[in-house]
Amino acid sequence: MSSSTPSLLEFEVAGTGERLALADFTGMVAGYTGRDEHAVREHIDELAAIGIAPPPAVPMFYPVEASTFTSAESLQSAGKATSGEVEPLYIRHRGRYYLGLASDHTDRELEAVDIPDSKRACPKPVSRQVVAIDDLEAFSLDGARARSWVDGVLYQDGTLDNLRTPANVVGLFLERHGIGDGDFACLGGTLPVIGGKFTYGTHWRLELELPSGETLIHTYTIHHEGA
Repeated sequence: MSSSTPSLLEFEVAGTGERLALADFTGMVAGYTGRDEHAVREHIDELAAIGIAPPPAVPMFYPVEASTFTSAESLQSAGKATSGEVEPLYIRHRGRYYLGLASDHTDRELEAVDIPDSKRACPKPVSRQVVAIDDLEAFSLDGARARSWVDGVLYQDGTLDNLRTPANVVGLFLERHGIGDGDFACLGGTLPVIGGKFTYGTHWRLELELPSGETLIHTYTIHHEGA
């Protein structure tokens, strides 16, 4: 399955009114992006204990169809045991970088069998608004606060200080996947779930508050096919 199926993803750049239109871009989800590699390894061991196979590399990059990225607020999912996660979204368009907001909505039943397939099985909701990144190497999300709610209940809440830096995630992705100068959209990792248990809800709200004071917000509703 190709991760660069022709698609169209549109954004508005905060504070400028500029609009971006990504077409024929590469879609990717980064996993195991914690800055503390020892803690990441412990998490991998915990997942292995419940039957989820360890990744062949850390961090891990999972290709997903570009067509699964969407800013629509009403979405369909085949599986019923699905849940989202708030994540930074790293975008490159015509050589320039941007930060958006995304949800790594995943089929949790399928995840226990095949992680890459579980990533591809669900849409990847993204914010319509993004923030321009002038210098990727200098750009930091330390101090940025990410939160998610499911059906009105707080689900994740914390800063992104413990994630690998945007430059590190993007650099490793480009090093391993060799897409040249092409456009891409890559989810950059997430926070632990409050209480440590997935919730298979319907209405999702995501927020990413930046140290600059700007806040990216996205909401969406998942409808289960056949329900």
